[in-house]
Amino acid sequence: MDKLLTLQQKIVPEIIPLLLSRYHILRSIRYLQPVGRRALADKLQLQERKIRNEVDILKEQELISYSPAGMQVTQTGDILLWDLEEYIREIQGLSLLEERVASVYPVKKVIIVPGDSDLDQSVKKDLARVTARYLLQNLKDGSILAVTGGTTMAEVAGVLVTPVEKRNITVIPARGGLGEEVEIQANTVAANIAKGLGASYRLLHAPDDLRAKTMQTIAGEPKIKELLDLLRQADMVLHGIGSAEEMARRRGTPAEKLNELLNKGAVGEAFGYYFAQDGTVVHSTSSVGLQLNELGLIDEVVAVAGGKSKAMAVKAVLSNAPRDVLIIDEGAARGVVEE
Repeated sequence: MDKLLTLQQKIVPEIIPLLLSRYHILRSIRYLQPVGRRALADKLQLQERKIRNEVDILKEQELISYSPAGMQVTQTGDILLWDLEEYIREIQGLSLLEERVASVYPVKKVIIVPGDSDLDQSVKKDLARVTARYLLQNLKDGSILAVTGGTTMAEVAGVLVTPVEKRNITVIPARGGLGEEVEIQANTVAANIAKGLGASYRLLHAPDDLRAKTMQTIAGEPKIKELLDLLRQADMVLHGIGSAEEMARRRGTPAEKLNELLNKGAVGEAFGYYFAQDGTVVHSTSSVGLQLNELGLIDEVVAVAGGKSKAMAVKAVLSNAPRDVLIIDEGAARGVVEE
């Protein structure tokens, strides 16, 4: 494929930018459908005339269809997007970028999605789709999956399509409530991912910011203890990575405590732990569930993050402990390898 790309760039150099442009338009229609031309032009920040010309070509090729509600991707177009995925990755040099990230940080496998979710929300959906596909391909009969909360994990749940047949998989929240909106709390995310996988689920009903003595009491409750024991037997942990300031604000951290966090150098967050740039834990939210020092008990730890704004957070978390799999977008990946 590398040789073919080189030949194409030499003979028809204009084909690559044109291919990327039409791929981006087709992919955006898939995530926004049904969508009108004006709305699509606004979303992509392109002239409507440019959009009109391109979508007319896509329609001629039967990749999209028009309806009163707007444009939609046809089955042929959807198949083409899947087929083009690896080719687009090669064009943008993402395989080499994956190798570079893996050579700098202790990660066994890096998967990079094209684009930057800071600039294009459809990239976040791609990130979720790739993560969902990884789960479907790697969870086996009898697997136990532990998941954290967060917007990215909620997106993963949203792209999973509930299968007809049930699977012998159990999904459980990795930690108790962390003061976030109900829709993105670990319990909700675990239940929704389980439904999308055709799996069963268990819930962990425990608040956050508990006193040590209270945590010990709750952890000793038979049902909670049973779930905590199950957590430590998990085959896979799936967690997001957030920027420290964003996560603290989302959890309603008082201004004084937030300033204290930032003054300590907190840049990244995962599992309710806040990390400085060198990976040092500068603060942790007291919550019942899987603790950071217990990740070594898990067979496979999968981290997901998107957007160049998360690059520093990703660096901080990876500097603390290795991960088996890192799924990120191109924006975050390029930020991670920048000096």
